[in-house]
Amino acid sequence: MSSIEKLQPASKADTLMYQPYYGKEEHDILPHALSLYQQGYLEGERIIEGKTNIPFVAIWYVSRLPTEKTRCRIQFDGNADLSYEINLSNQDFVKYLILLIKDFKKFRKTDFSQQFYRKLLRVDEDEEKNNSA
Repeated sequence: MSSIEKLQPASKADTLMYQPYYGKEEHDILPHALSLYQQGYLEGERIIEGKTNIPFVAIWYVSRLPTEKTRCRIQFDGNADLSYEINLSNQDFVKYLILLIKDFKKFRKTDFSQQFYRKLLRVDEDEEKNNSA
């Protein structure tokens, strides 16, 4: 059984603090996403179509408030050269965890969304710089 399946929902007080940041359709997953966030740690696999999945470990700083910043560090395949960091608000990071749990329920795989990886690798920022140059 995956650690995602074993998640106990976060407290009602914590959940209520974050609810205004998400649509009603996300409120049922929010307590579990907050519980995952509060662990500060996740192991999963980056799913690569037609290739071998790449294991990763993600760790992040945990704080209580939705507007505070979280620094998340991901290391792929146990290789320090394949480490990436991202800083974003807790509410944005929890949104990515909501998507991760939704995808897990559908595909039974623990992986972040394409949007998260675009942000992590700063793909959109690079495209904006190229378009404005």
